[in-house]
Amino acid sequence: MRSKSHARLNRQFDKIQRRAPGFAAGWLERVRRPEARWIRIPLGFLLVLGGIFSFLPVLGLWMLPLGLLLLALDLVFLQGPVNHAIVRGTRKWSTWRRARRDKKAQTGN
Repeated sequence: MRSKSHARLNRQFDKIQRRAPGFAAGWLERVRRPEARWIRIPLGFLLVLGGIFSFLPVLGLWMLPLGLLLLALDLVFLQGPVNHAIVRGTRKWSTWRRARRDKKAQTGN
């Protein structure tokens, strides 16, 4: 039986997949398959590790949330916090973009 947080996480992944460019959406679809678990878990750990060492020139902070997203597909205890972070981050992003658009409209640019 799948939990509510797993279903919610899948909906969030679907939304991300729809917004992603073609090559990224195809890659994400392949990685989300159940048989890709043996690729997804090590890749998630490597991305989290790379995000932790983001001060190094090649690695970046973007790796940390992507790794957590991939790990949350398989690790149940991460699903709730990752869902919460996605929803909260999406709301903050929308609020920021709306404020920026409104500010731009007021200045007449």
